[in-house]
Amino acid sequence: MKIAFHGAAETVTGSKHLITLNNGKKILLDCGMFQGHGKDTNVWNRDWGFNPEAISYLILSHAHIDHSGLIPRLVKDGFHGKIIATPATTDLAEILLLNSADIQKSDVYFLNKRRAKEGKKPLEPLYTDEDVKHAMSLFTQLDIDTPYALEEEIEVTLYEVGHIIGSATVYLKIKEDDNVRALAFSGDVGRYGDPILNSPHKFPQADYMIIESTYGDKLHEVAETYASSLKRHILETCIGKGGKLIIPAFSVGRTQELLFALNELENKGELPKIDYFVDSPLSIEATEIVKKHPECFNKTVHKLMLTDYDPFLFNGLHYIQNVEESKRLNEYRKPCVIISASGMAEAGRVKHHIANSIGFKRNTILLVGYCESQSLGARLKEQPNEVSIFGDRFKVKADIETIDSMSAHADYNDLSQYLSCQDPDELQKLFIVHGEPEVQEIFRSRLLKKGYRDVIIPKRHEEIGLG
Repeated sequence: MKIAFHGAAETVTGSKHLITLNNGKKILLDCGMFQGHGKDTNVWNRDWGFNPEAISYLILSHAHIDHSGLIPRLVKDGFHGKIIATPATTDLAEILLLNSADIQKSDVYFLNKRRAKEGKKPLEPLYTDEDVKHAMSLFTQLDIDTPYALEEEIEVTLYEVGHIIGSATVYLKIKEDDNVRALAFSGDVGRYGDPILNSPHKFPQADYMIIESTYGDKLHEVAETYASSLKRHILETCIGKGGKLIIPAFSVGRTQELLFALNELENKGELPKIDYFVDSPLSIEATEIVKKHPECFNKTVHKLMLTDYDPFLFNGLHYIQNVEESKRLNEYRKPCVIISASGMAEAGRVKHHIANSIGFKRNTILLVGYCESQSLGARLKEQPNEVSIFGDRFKVKADIETIDSMSAHADYNDLSQYLSCQDPDELQKLFIVHGEPEVQEIFRSRLLKKGYRDVIIPKRHEEIGLG
């Protein structure tokens, strides 16, 4: 058995890990899109490093685009096997992939305008709506904690991992040459004590493990709760300065956490009486899907729902659907909160809101999640005097603030707790993926000190034998 790392290797996006069995069968763990890598992004997303037609099975840890975003392209290029995912992941993947198809169409249009000037041939979108629909027909839904035989000698079980709804640890038992070996893949690990989701569950001992490392060198701040942090920023910006609080937020996960925290403030009688806008059609769809999957909620949320049937709804909340309504928010002069995608502020409607708000001292841009190093969100975190948006230079007069504690990714302590169900002496190889190189090196050093012996940071397209 061998494993090759075709994405999220010494980087955070593009999760793709290919297991090749001795009999030639191939199992792909995730099929994610590279994001935020400048000119390399498009090239990497068109370079598999393997033959999609040769893949027997795809197992999807969760629906985020950096883990699912190339599934339609995989199918377009010849994959026709089963795609295994939880019910919630399946529902989320459909809307995220359809949205991604629209983005591909737009991106390739502008890319081809530049290529035409350079005398280059035009490119096709990575995939279309029809490719997404074809891909969705291949999904097989698998409930959490339910073993499923892909075939006689391959069994997969998905365990709750608490990152977003439907996210799971992938646990494979594979029999080869009368030996049964187990391989676990973390996907993205959530936080213990998440306000909405179940905490990561324990999983059986593995022989080989692939673990993410996004925040493998950090400990999240816990000085304030999400709700109290939000309240402070609302009071300072909207009530104190009479301005707009612009919050870039991922459509899945982060937007729902923000709504839940604001609802908590209302239940306590502490929510400032201003207007709150969610300006992202995808976020609205995603919120409805989250509500359809209460099996992912923790006991505290279930208890709350006995008296508050919708923990994501509160007075003053407005959903913005069409583009004209979104544009009118630029002329809105009253204090307000605008939650809009994308979370890294690199695309989507929030980029327009930032461009229209960043030049005024009364406003605040509040960053509440991970941002790739080349994204607008990451550049804003550096507190620049000016910044380029849509090719124009803007003076940064608005306050730039962050809430690091809102990350849906495990920090070092969470990752250590997640791994605590594994005996280091029995884990033959531990692979670190989904992290920046310097972070991975720090995380690797810490794991070695904890007794894990063979800790490997694979490179992109590197293939490693598993004995």
